[in-house]
Amino acid sequence: MATIRRFEDLECWKSARILTRKVYLYSKDGRISEDWDTLRQFRRATLSIMNNIAEGFGRSSKKERVRFLEISS
Repeated sequence: MATIRRFEDLECWKSARILTRKVYLYSKDGRISEDWDTLRQFRRATLSIMNNIAEGFGRSSKKERVRFLEISS
């Protein structure tokens, strides 16, 4: 099993990135919502998943890493 050295190597982060891309693509053509406030919140939420995974990866203790993964889910 390979050692993960960067958060970008985590499968959960890769999945969150795919989700974020889809949200942005679908929102451009109006498939998600025509309500601008809801759409912005949806975009921010998907970015938050990626950011929390990345932030947790950088933490030194297992407890902190788990906390950020829980926040992201």
